Amino acid sequence: VAMLRTGSRRLGCLRAALQSLAQTDHRSITFCIDPSLGLNEEQKGFQKVAFDFAAREMAPNMAEWDQKELFPVDVMRKAAQLGFGGIYVRTDVGGSGLSRLDTSVIFEALATGCTSTTAYISIHNMCAWMIDSFGNEEQRHKFCPPLCTMEKFASYCLTEPGSGSDAASLLTSAKRQGDHYILNGSKAFISGGGESDIYVVMCRTGGSGPKGISCIVVEKGTPGLSFGKKEKKVGWNSQPTRAVIFEDCAVPVANRIGTEGQGFLIAMKGLNGGRINVASCSLGAAHASVVLTQEHLKVRKQFGAPLARSQYLQFQLADMATKLVASRLMIRTAAVALQEEREDAVALCSMAKLFVTEECFTICNQALQMHGGYGYLKDYAVQQYMRDSRVHQILEGSNEVMRMLISRSLLQD
Repeated sequence: VAMLRTGSRRLGCLRAALQSLAQTDHRSITFCIDPSLGLNEEQKGFQKVAFDFAAREMAPNMAEWDQKELFPVDVMRKAAQLGFGGIYVRTDVGGSGLSRLDTSVIFEALATGCTSTTAYISIHNMCAWMIDSFGNEEQRHKFCPPLCTMEKFASYCLTEPGSGSDAASLLTSAKRQGDHYILNGSKAFISGGGESDIYVVMCRTGGSGPKGISCIVVEKGTPGLSFGKKEKKVGWNSQPTRAVIFEDCAVPVANRIGTEGQGFLIAMKGLNGGRINVASCSLGAAHASVVLTQEHLKVRKQFGAPLARSQYLQFQLADMATKLVASRLMIRTAAVALQEEREDAVALCSMAKLFVTEECFTICNQALQMHGGYGYLKDYAVQQYMRDSRVHQILEGSNEVMRMLISRSLLQD
């Protein structure tokens, strides 16, 4: 029992479990939950690279990053060297040019090593894609290359203190004066706030409603740009969260992405992919939790027998595995629909985000329960997967908003 409680034992179990995921042929993974099932050889290749990176560079550090609230810049730049800084950004500006399905596979694998850090990388990727997709050639070649190498980091700025789910009511203003916009207002709950170099900001250049919103890139160091205090959070502690504040912040008109009034469309297009990305992070956390629970049930004994012999716990594990695989299939279906720009893409992305973030949190929470008192100790990884995945039901559009989008699709004339 004493050995089980040590941090080195916990870390050793986690590293061994993640290294088993990284095996080329996945023979050490229970076949029915093998995340490589259904992938082509190329996808299996970069999935292995991501699992290897997660096991080697992230998993041994995730507890320290969480407890000390460290933003692992150097490790993320190592990930960028593998092409993970601009996964679905076009190759002419330094991106990897991969598909939405490929992206989901990579984020799922990385999230097994540290869900919080992977979630930030996913937001960074979303920002880079927005500039790549809606920016002009000059903007693409200026901003995207350093984002793809993660020489510079990006933050997505939509939410405000008074506008969360009702994003179209945002108040941050951008008044044009000659060849600059003067920004005033604030953004709330911004991942990377204060640390990021590039802020993709949705602000009001016109009248009320979504058509009055534009998208402007604000660079760190711009006079009038400042940040609030670092928020203390339940999870996601390897990435800082701060308010981003604009006080007569002058930004060149040349930094506007797209046309005036196109900002809300750009923001929503970004979030469609962002929802798949954050759901993939939940999936990685759940997969790691299932693997750790498998091992725990085999080695932990109560009433003279391993917990794995308890039919109740067997059934619980079966339910967890079933929800895991169903979640993976739903994400990958939505990713393909988004890549193909199908009419059902928005609804499917919303369904995937809703179902996967809720079911995968349930998996992580159940994994903690099945670890008993050990699961509540920070020496054991399951509690961190649970804490880091909880917020996924709130951000990138709350799950209540996902239900609105799904029902709207079902009931439209």
